[in-house]
Amino acid sequence: MHRLFVPPEQIAELIQLDPAQSHHLEVVLRLGPGAELEIFDGRGARWPARIESPGVLRLGRRADPDRGAADVWLAQALAKGEKLDLVVQKATELGATRILPLASQRSVVRLDAERGERRTRRFRRIAEEAARQCGRSDVPRVDAPGTLADLGTLLREDPQRRGVLLDPAERDVRLSQAARGSARLLLLVGPEGGFTAEERGAAIAAGFVPASLGPLILRTETAGLVALAIVQHLAGELG
Repeated sequence: MHRLFVPPEQIAELIQLDPAQSHHLEVVLRLGPGAELEIFDGRGARWPARIESPGVLRLGRRADPDRGAADVWLAQALAKGEKLDLVVQKATELGATRILPLASQRSVVRLDAERGERRTRRFRRIAEEAARQCGRSDVPRVDAPGTLADLGTLLREDPQRRGVLLDPAERDVRLSQAARGSARLLLLVGPEGGFTAEERGAAIAAGFVPASLGPLILRTETAGLVALAIVQHLAGELG
């Protein structure tokens, strides 16, 4: 069934579509009056809907909200090219509830305030589209690029959330060990060149536990996605 994202402030028994939404339904999908689809609001709620007339939808009864296996935030260091686009898309498909782009010392990409805002808007559009495609009723929150200090603040404000630093130098603790028993996680992934010793020390001091994904060195855009799959699998086993 076709799906359409409609923000909460637009939800009503009769939804007046904006031009972009109307174009998507009528031109891209070629749907006309009487066609049925599903609406989701990005916060976990969804409704069956029918096109009442051009530009107008009538909502049906609200469905029960989706419940994910785990509440996992992914902090991903900025990477060159379209690597972070891929991370946002696939992290949404894998159930991340929040995505936090991260500026780090070895990040090739450097964003000023204007470029950071543009990139953030792009990431949010990618997350919305990925949620629509994969059947999620919620859309992960995508933050503007932040710092390690910001992540430390988040952990202090949410003491039940466990911070895990994906560290290829770690030899004793695997991610499955570090994450087991916690359904609320903040996974931290470094840039192409890895975190500096100073950054690693700062992350540990902020409360992150170093953990390994195994003996292989994964690309930055791969590591976080593998970690998400592992922790969702663990949460599913516990659930």
